[in-house]
Amino acid sequence: MLYVAMIIILVFLDQLSKYKVDNWLVEGETYPLIGEFFHLTYVKNRGIAFGMFQGKLDIISILTIAVIIGVAIYFYKNRKILSSLEKLGYSFILGGAVGNIIDRVYRGFVIDMIDFRGIWIFVFNLADVWINIGVILIILDSLLDSKRKKKN
Repeated sequence: MLYVAMIIILVFLDQLSKYKVDNWLVEGETYPLIGEFFHLTYVKNRGIAFGMFQGKLDIISILTIAVIIGVAIYFYKNRKILSSLEKLGYSFILGGAVGNIIDRVYRGFVIDMIDFRGIWIFVFNLADVWINIGVILIILDSLLDSKRKKKN
């Protein structure tokens, strides 16, 4: 139940940030937060990560929903054997994936706004951050697990 609550909170934070940007900026508008390094920039992404597959929203949405269902089933079926770190990782992945699919279904595009101009050319959103955190946590758990197995 704790992880379901966490997923709901992550989706809420993602959707709140997108709602605020959608009501504060117009598409293409940018607002500097830290000089030229970090901006809020309103981008409508009609593709997936890094703007790939632009305009293929139907295929992307169907595949994303299938992946969300698959990950949720895996998470539920294995909840008793997954480590806390893995559960946290899957919660972040599901929170991010659900946040982005809500945009695709409800808006017809994903709102991106996080723009680190000093180190990155792509604009992304909190859901993308959640997914990356989840993947990192699962990889970290795997590395820690193999280190534990080597010691034993």
